[in-house]
Amino acid sequence: MKTLTRPQHKKVIAGVCAGLADRFGIAPNTMRVIFLLSCLLPGPQFVIYLVLWVMMPKAGY
Repeated sequence: MKTLTRPQHKKVIAGVCAGLADRFGIAPNTMRVIFLLSCLLPGPQFVIYLVLWVMMPKAGY
């Protein structure tokens, strides 16, 4: 099973969406669109993104 890490080469802002995309086997841009669409719904999506940014290790570390 793949670990959840932020890749160094695919990040746009923090690499969270690229890391999640790698983990689940989908394209990073698809994950970014899913995240942006989820932000239209009520909920703590942005807070979860910030927590993942802090908690997810960078790849190779």
